[in-house]
Amino acid sequence: MSIKTKIFHAAIIITSMAAITVSANDWPNWHGPDRANKSKEAGLLKQWPKEGPKLLWTASGLGEGYSGAVTSGGVVYSAGMKNKKNYVYAFGTGGKLLWETAISGPVWDGSTASWARQYTGSRATPTVSGEMVYHLTDAGMLAALDAKNGAQKWSVSLREAYGAEMPMYGYSESPLVAGNRLYAAAYGKKAGVVCLDKNTGKAIWESAPLDGNAGYVSFVMSEAGGMKQIIGFASEYVYGMDSETGKVLWTGAVKNSHGLHCTDVTLHPGHVFVSSGYGFGSQLLKFGQSGKDITVSQVYKTDLMDNHHGGVILHNGHIYGSGHKSDGWFCLDVMTGKQKWKAAGKGAVTFADGMLYIYEEKGQMRLVKAEPGAFAETGSFQVPDGGKGPFWAHPAVSHGVLYLRHADKLYAYDVKAR
Repeated sequence: MSIKTKIFHAAIIITSMAAITVSANDWPNWHGPDRANKSKEAGLLKQWPKEGPKLLWTASGLGEGYSGAVTSGGVVYSAGMKNKKNYVYAFGTGGKLLWETAISGPVWDGSTASWARQYTGSRATPTVSGEMVYHLTDAGMLAALDAKNGAQKWSVSLREAYGAEMPMYGYSESPLVAGNRLYAAAYGKKAGVVCLDKNTGKAIWESAPLDGNAGYVSFVMSEAGGMKQIIGFASEYVYGMDSETGKVLWTGAVKNSHGLHCTDVTLHPGHVFVSSGYGFGSQLLKFGQSGKDITVSQVYKTDLMDNHHGGVILHNGHIYGSGHKSDGWFCLDVMTGKQKWKAAGKGAVTFADGMLYIYEEKGQMRLVKAEPGAFAETGSFQVPDGGKGPFWAHPAVSHGVLYLRHADKLYAYDVKAR
């Protein structure tokens, strides 16, 4: 193929990407459009054939890591680490690689937690907003890339800019973008959380340093208490922060045996559901007000479903997820914490069209009804081994396709009903 032909084909790819419009069924960031981890799609399979849904394509060459997939405008994005560099990838029709971009800076090598060196690789999942893709590497380099061609627009090292130490297990946050603002937790001596202009990377505000060490969660946006706030974790507490100023509005104690929290909060009207592993369990907090201040009070706490890092789903007043020390899959009444059912297993979960998509740590994929009456499985299959490490990446469903990552490979399955 001549150089002119290569340039022509590249131009077609870029032009076609630019022409695709964003759809309501896109999954543009970690846990979906509103971070509730629920697809809005309908018309999906309610039962899988014995061999599982059809495998549409497999993309290889992602390297090590646990980044999931996000979709926007017909393109699938993910991240990984190879040759001691962090990469962001864009895939088109049939899993064809459109571009890959190496983000400058070091990688997390496990030196801060030597027992976890076998789990190196990307932690966060990219965020797509408008014409840009944002990614925070395991070593704290936050970068903005052109969604069409992967060109890097700006980057900032959270560790260098804000005097932060490397978190024990590396940075794991998937950046939150709202409007023209990007939120990220540096957990540094100069600032705890920063709000940046998503177009330039320049700081809009920098919060005061936070007590404790880094959490391993991603921010969720809430308007509880009549104020737009971002909710996240430090090592011993959950907190709400004014999205306009960076002021901490409230905190709630969340202590476990390791000081590690890996599950994002889940919002319920007037409440926030908190779950964490290492023996903490789950609790429901209720928002209130004292004068102009937002308060939180505990509705209940339970040892059940101490979610490790697989996420939870809220649907029709019930919480679904797996436990850590309280081993198994659970369904709890969100307002009481009462157990509705329990089943064996552990892993990550997402939701689409009334069903739970359960991705277990040893690679079994299960389809289960999101209903409190019983654990009702309607299909399962074994995901191929994509390389070393457990199956920890979270699943995603977008445009009738189930995306599953394991190590070096990304798999796309057809789950659309015909």
